[in-house]
Amino acid sequence: MSELPLAAIERIIRKGSGLRVSDDAAKELAQYLEDDGVRISQQAALFSKHAGRKTVNIDDIKLVLKNK
Repeated sequence: MSELPLAAIERIIRKGSGLRVSDDAAKELAQYLEDDGVRISQQAALFSKHAGRKTVNIDDIKLVLKNK
């Protein structure tokens, strides 16, 4: 089960499509976004550790996204 609020996910889908959204569609996208967010965070943490930091910063996230 995703931790992302389904109402926000539904708004994202409606914004992109202009259509109504089923609960199942919103739940599926929320799970995908959460899983992808976790993978991005894990990679960003590796960059942060490599740089000798204990804090993930915006540059770590941008580096992951650039190489995605």
